[in-house]
Amino acid sequence: MNIEDFDFDLPEELIAQTPLKDRTSSRLLVLNKHTKEMEHQHFSDVKDYLKPGDCLVLNDTKVLPARLYGVKADTGAKIEVLLLHQQENDTWEVLTKPAKKVKEGTELVFGDGLLRATCTGYKEHGGRILEFSYEGIFYEVLDKLGEMPLPPYIKEQLQEKDRYQTVYAREEGSAAAPTAGLHFTTELLEEIKEMGVTIAFITLHVGLGTFRPVSVDNVEEHEMHAEFFQMTKETADILNKINDNGGRIISVGTTSTRTLETIVRDHDGRFVESSGWTDIFIYPPYDFKAIDGLITNFHLPKSTLIMLVSALVDKETILNVYNEAVKERYRFFSFGDAMIII
Repeated sequence: MNIEDFDFDLPEELIAQTPLKDRTSSRLLVLNKHTKEMEHQHFSDVKDYLKPGDCLVLNDTKVLPARLYGVKADTGAKIEVLLLHQQENDTWEVLTKPAKKVKEGTELVFGDGLLRATCTGYKEHGGRILEFSYEGIFYEVLDKLGEMPLPPYIKEQLQEKDRYQTVYAREEGSAAAPTAGLHFTTELLEEIKEMGVTIAFITLHVGLGTFRPVSVDNVEEHEMHAEFFQMTKETADILNKINDNGGRIISVGTTSTRTLETIVRDHDGRFVESSGWTDIFIYPPYDFKAIDGLITNFHLPKSTLIMLVSALVDKETILNVYNEAVKERYRFFSFGDAMIII
């Protein structure tokens, strides 16, 4: 399957640069995966497409203010650091810019010495290993010095840090937000629960590999970067009960989907308490075993995310939906509008 099969024309002005004031006021494109019919609604209408006995699965990962600006201790040269994931204790895998200036032994200083780091090794794709030193609690220091790692297609400054967090974010560790969840408010989730819909949580710490461009022509040759996931026994029991009772499991976001599909793939179609690393790559054709529906944003052309969505319906239908979204001036990507496939 060729990467060009997942391309579409997207005017740059449709890339959402800022979040809407009201999270639920974004638009919602509804796609019936059986009839292929579309409806245009608003996100607050999502309740109309859920029913008692359903389960919404949310990714409760919390985005770190993972972008740091510092200098080399010896020369004062400016260096940008993006934390990817913690390895052990105060050692992190990071991306640095410019990478060529950060060699083994390089010392970096952030915030007038509030935080320091030493490069102790190299990783693939230009990554580095940094060992940090500081006084106090690392995450508190990071909260003072770090900025939210917004995707490169967002040029505007984010005025409120919490707008790049879901209202249910609690497990720190992501380099990017699970953006389909940004549309929910606490009030909307309560209304959904009152309908008899169960809310369950999983964790997948989103790494940059999810958004890394596919650099090969043949889709099958692309390798996903592994990301850490976790499912509790409570969530596993909830999901197995939903399945046993004939309810629908609707994942919120591609990250939730990849976690759920990884777990049932590795445990004979059942949900179990588990944690580990997944590099699952979902593209057509794919037989979904964990989910019945999906809430997601509109994704980049030729990305692994649009491939996953295409696998849930079919490529031709999804490209038709995307072209309709462009025609109707939907807002795209992280701060953009949403789609529910049900």
